[in-house]
Amino acid sequence: MSIVIRCLNDSKSFTTVEEYWVQFLDIVDTSGLGLFMHLKNALVNLELDIDDIRGQRYDNGSNMKGRHKGVQKRLLEMNPRAFYTPCGCHSLNLALCDMANCCPKAISFFRVIQQIYTLFSSFTKRWKIFKDHVKGLTVKPLSQTRWESHVESVKTIKEQIAQIRDALYDLTNDSEDPKTKSEAESLALYELENFEFLLEGIVLFLEEFREDGYDKAMVEAKEMACEMGIEAVFREKHVIRRKKQFGESNSEEVIQSAAESFRIYYFLFIIDQARSSMKARFEQFQKYEETFGFLFNLERLQRADDETLLRSCKNLENYLTHKGCSDINEDDLFS
Repeated sequence: MSIVIRCLNDSKSFTTVEEYWVQFLDIVDTSGLGLFMHLKNALVNLELDIDDIRGQRYDNGSNMKGRHKGVQKRLLEMNPRAFYTPCGCHSLNLALCDMANCCPKAISFFRVIQQIYTLFSSFTKRWKIFKDHVKGLTVKPLSQTRWESHVESVKTIKEQIAQIRDALYDLTNDSEDPKTKSEAESLALYELENFEFLLEGIVLFLEEFREDGYDKAMVEAKEMACEMGIEAVFREKHVIRRKKQFGESNSEEVIQSAAESFRIYYFLFIIDQARSSMKARFEQFQKYEETFGFLFNLERLQRADDETLLRSCKNLENYLTHKGCSDINEDDLFS
């Protein structure tokens, strides 16, 4: 485990925020208690006062962030001003992971992208076929720990899908291996020439919310389908019928089209999962916003009335108090 300390250096004419790598710790016991004891002993050996800590930051491993037995909880029990903040990058990474694994269509979409990369990158001859057809971005593998890599993987397919399809057809004709021929043909014919696959990729790029994002994705997917000579229709697999409730007329029947099913069970599903994950993963940031937030926005600070400002200063003083001592004085801060 590595220890990095961030501190304020006020030894100069102006205060600066500085970071120092301190040391590596050889860890045997990776439980929350074991990691905490290693950290505590290291700080004592370095003659650093645990009461001086004002923040601790780890990834989202349960042994680190655990609310009951994690390192952050055990340190907070010793010093409640050692505010824990989960790594923002890792939290966002997990939110994206939640989205990509929330429904079968999303899982299938990324499986196809990985298959395309594996197929072409396995042999230099296949890679040459790919480069002969695709002159721009190259296909990239997926990473479970760096989900921003998925954006690059999707971008390659999204912007060059027609050329990649042609490369797959060329590989089908050039390869003598029956398995390779079958896999390349299946990817070209049943995946890349599938209108739903085009739309799935565009949905994953959306930043708009559920109200208007779907219509924009449909327009772009139809443009891509037109360029590739693909009919912009959904493949009807089976009719989904709503179960009738007691007393409903037998003649009344609700039929859900494949397009509507895609919108509900893929697009809306992913958008709702994104909103839910972001709220849950960044819950801690919201808590700190409620305590420190009045200091973050100068315009809002200037508009605050005296009663609201004094209440915010008092709340912050209480938050920064431990063993009868506070980092700030509410009246001084209010002034």
